[in-house]
Amino acid sequence: MSKIKLSKGFIRSKCKQALKEDLFPSGDITSELLENNQIKKIKMISSDNGVIGGLEFAKETFKLIDKKIKFKIKKKEGSKIKKGSIIACIEGNYKNILMGERVVLNFVSHISGIATKTNKFVKKVRGKSKICCTRKTIPSLRMIQKYGVNLGGGTNHRYNLSDEYLIKDNHIASFKNFEELIKKAIKLKKKRKITVEVDNIKQFKKINHLKFDRILFDNMNTKNLKVAVKLAKKFYETEASGGINLKNINKIASTKVDRISVGELTHSVNSLNLKLEV
Repeated sequence: MSKIKLSKGFIRSKCKQALKEDLFPSGDITSELLENNQIKKIKMISSDNGVIGGLEFAKETFKLIDKKIKFKIKKKEGSKIKKGSIIACIEGNYKNILMGERVVLNFVSHISGIATKTNKFVKKVRGKSKICCTRKTIPSLRMIQKYGVNLGGGTNHRYNLSDEYLIKDNHIASFKNFEELIKKAIKLKKKRKITVEVDNIKQFKKINHLKFDRILFDNMNTKNLKVAVKLAKKFYETEASGGINLKNINKIASTKVDRISVGELTHSVNSLNLKLEV
């Protein structure tokens, strides 16, 4: 699928939802203990090196709380930052800034963490293969997480089950002749792509005469993967998946596979460490 573009309406709705979660039913009862109308200047600072993202979520969150809060972005969305970098400067009613602090940091830290992790994989392969995310995302946050992958230089896999056919082992297990299952998808495909998952070369050879789009090699060792990619290269786009991490990504990419899908880009990513400092 193409790169994720987040509309203003989408960002606004997500920020509203997050604020409701944090403030219902009585608001920020702790900050209410403070004096009214204190105006403060606050800095958003990174405690890590990484790739920054999600700044429009921060800006919109403060806007929803108090339109008078000024949020000045100091680092470009998707840019690389260093530990100690000032990401943004915030000025306004101190109570209202504190009200939105955690929501803002949650959005920016999470998106930046995904972008940072993705960028580490992208740098490792040095353009040999595309780094793809998967559907292993937090429910209701898929669009945001896939956006983070884009910021880090990664490629989005299908967004949902309607986007393309992905015939996996569990589909094949329920069909007596999996060649017929693929043929059925070919008849119904219209403009959708068809990807077929296999876990060994013998399985691939049974179907490499059929006209589908992409072959996904799952949990293959690099020796077999290299052979399989060579067999498939002229006919299909190739992809590898299963147990891929920063330690083995170079070996996988050396097989000349077109795409490598990595679940950990979204399902177990660490947030970038950020803070608001007076």
